[in-house]
Amino acid sequence: MATVEIRNVAKSYGPTDIIRDINVQVPDGAFVVLVGPSGCGKSTLLRMIAGLEDIDKGEISIGGRVINDVEPKHRDIAMVFQNYALYPHMTIAENMGFSLRLAKQSKAEIDQRVGEAARILGLTDYLQRFPKQLSGGQRQRVAMGRAIVRQPQVFLFDEPLSNLDAKLRVQMRGELKDMHARLKTTTIYVTHDQIEAMTMADLIVVMRDGVVEQTGAPLELYDHPANMFVGSFIGSPAMNFLTGTVRHDGGQQTFETASGFRLPVDAAVGALDGLTATLGIRPEHLQLAQTGQGLGGKIVTIEPTGSETFIVVQLGGDRISALLRQRLMASIGDEIWLMPQAGTTHLFDSATTRRLG
Repeated sequence: MATVEIRNVAKSYGPTDIIRDINVQVPDGAFVVLVGPSGCGKSTLLRMIAGLEDIDKGEISIGGRVINDVEPKHRDIAMVFQNYALYPHMTIAENMGFSLRLAKQSKAEIDQRVGEAARILGLTDYLQRFPKQLSGGQRQRVAMGRAIVRQPQVFLFDEPLSNLDAKLRVQMRGELKDMHARLKTTTIYVTHDQIEAMTMADLIVVMRDGVVEQTGAPLELYDHPANMFVGSFIGSPAMNFLTGTVRHDGGQQTFETASGFRLPVDAAVGALDGLTATLGIRPEHLQLAQTGQGLGGKIVTIEPTGSETFIVVQLGGDRISALLRQRLMASIGDEIWLMPQAGTTHLFDSATTRRLG
């Protein structure tokens, strides 16, 4: 195991900056997820750690050793790609042990490592089969097993679950976390799926346009997003945003929306009376309220799922979504009133998009 330190790293392709002065520290044994929209630079950063892309500026170290000019095969890392890239003419055991044969390890050592990896991943009964005889999830396990047998200092995963169906992705998330708990190997995982990031990571690095927007534990990012981008990206369904004005009347702090509704403000922003701001409210933090309290509007979308009901409500010139943890006997066009749960709203500066309070 080893720490991974990324210091002032930059990468450009011609005039286009892909990575811009990024600093990230991955603790020894941690499971760190790089998350962000397509094109934010997360896969490029992972490939720079692996040695598949050159570093234009800054340095990357693994276990205290700067590896900028170290060949990929000497970095003591193992990478799992989105594509399984298994050899179709080799058995599962041969696929998993191929890198060890190239390294001229003894047959006894190869069998021992392959057997242990197969046990961890539940592949013991499949070692003599060929890739075409396995399901997609089993093939991805083989790709992970091929990385495990190398016993590297660092695992690198580049969107390894994106080719799987929704049910298999959920299953494989659990298996990856279980594998990490057993091996305790430093792991860096790239995904654009924030649900994967929230459920798997010890630490999340949120990226956008080649920069790090925020780094923190999953619930830290969910509860205290540094800006509107992080607030909207972390959490599903996405956070609602209402533009309005901060008011401070008689010792009570409120937020007045553009549609004229007033809500209590959780942040201590009394000195910002009159500031144009944006209030963030997560759909799951809205609850039914009495007529005239909170936010009132007409239902324009309703999606019952049994235990929950997802609705979209038109509030004058604004639309918000709400995820109600109950069945709702209502129809499109009905009037409804919603109130945020106490202590759950987020206030942002509309000009800078940064969090206030």
